[in-house]
Amino acid sequence: MTIIAHQRCIDPDCAAEFGVDRVLTACPGCGAMLDVVYDWDRAWPKADRSFEVFERRGSTFGARNPAGADSTDAALDFSGVWRFRELLPFWMHAPNGATDIVTVGEGRTNLQRADALASELGMDTTAGGRVYLQYEGYNPSGSFKDNGMTAAFTHARMVDAKRVACASTGNTSASLALYASMTGIPAYVFVGEGKIAFGKLSQALDYGARTLQVAGDFDACLARVREIADTRPDVGVYLMNSVNPFRLEGQKTIMLRILEGLNWNVPDWIVVPGGNLGNSSAFGKAFSELRELGLIDRVPRLAIINAAGARTLDRVVNGLGVTWNGGRYDKAKVAGEFERMDREGERAKTVASAIEINRPVNLPKALRAIEVMNGVVRVADDETIVEHKALVGRFGFGCEPASGASVAGVRLLRAEGLIKPTDTVACVLTGHQLKDPDVTVGYHRGERTGPNVHANAPIPVADDLDAIVRAMLA
Repeated sequence: MTIIAHQRCIDPDCAAEFGVDRVLTACPGCGAMLDVVYDWDRAWPKADRSFEVFERRGSTFGARNPAGADSTDAALDFSGVWRFRELLPFWMHAPNGATDIVTVGEGRTNLQRADALASELGMDTTAGGRVYLQYEGYNPSGSFKDNGMTAAFTHARMVDAKRVACASTGNTSASLALYASMTGIPAYVFVGEGKIAFGKLSQALDYGARTLQVAGDFDACLARVREIADTRPDVGVYLMNSVNPFRLEGQKTIMLRILEGLNWNVPDWIVVPGGNLGNSSAFGKAFSELRELGLIDRVPRLAIINAAGARTLDRVVNGLGVTWNGGRYDKAKVAGEFERMDREGERAKTVASAIEINRPVNLPKALRAIEVMNGVVRVADDETIVEHKALVGRFGFGCEPASGASVAGVRLLRAEGLIKPTDTVACVLTGHQLKDPDVTVGYHRGERTGPNVHANAPIPVADDLDAIVRAMLA
């Protein structure tokens, strides 16, 4: 059989390779993370490489419906992930080819030009400065995670997985439960006790996943579910967290949709919240591959915005000065920072539950993305995040709290002068507003300690016509 794809250890001193038929959460030899890599000349011959194939599919996909599609191609073209299937061709090793691809119509998201918001953030819209919002809340489960789950579940089907599981702060569990219910694979969700927004927990419960509330935080949950996946073959768990390299393949396509929305022009900046760092890792891989394929001639800069209460990457990069260094990053410094957190009992704490993670498992790949994309890491406190979440809402897009970090990051980097007033900036909004409605309502009712500049409190009024009219016109 012609080998199109394989898995490779990201440590350059190991670089061991494994087939895509293996289910691995790390390199068996050295313990480093794995990439899915491709023989591009076989997967997508140079003579056929062009964005035009995606344009043709994109021009018609709005009329498609996967449930009623009369062909596999129609169902795949409907998906905002598999529309770009030449760029994640591991599926070519599936026993039944493209018919093994799992899709529920994910990735039908849009890139929204937001000029009023751009002006508020200090961009010069009259001179071409632009802010775009890549709103991933339109996904079936309401977050960007569906981009990765469609790819991971496709691989799970390829290897005939019997059970799937994840640790989650919310969005991963909702997405996993949705895809598991659609495919009939038993699903198990590990959540930290009291560490999940009800808007997200409700989805996992509704879709039928067995939900285990572990006495610990996300990091403890992930450690346990990885232990089960790696050491308990009798349980037979296929791990769906972003240590799974196939999941990140799907998340690459968020960048493809941004490029598509910009007529294949590369923006100056991509700004994204930093939690477990799967998105930033996937974005760096996407642009590295697009450049290798000759489809783009430059790469945008990347800004990863941590919450102040979960700022491990910021401390590692800006405090300790750790860089990717061609894959030979200073592992001792990273390990030392993790040991310090354990010794001092430091745990992640932020209102932005989607990024409330102390030990981001994709930290090495995020360091690589920072190198590939000349990236920066910044921090926003909770009140700033919530204010910018409300600001996004005021301009027409409700988003989960973590998404507010992206927009807060633009203001911060404008103030520093790193983002120029005439730059083109794409902010990734990771999830839907209804993922965490308690935060939204609490903000507008004045229950938070911040300035609440954009608060829109409900007005109590008597059941009296004149009183109601006075309240309306006040």
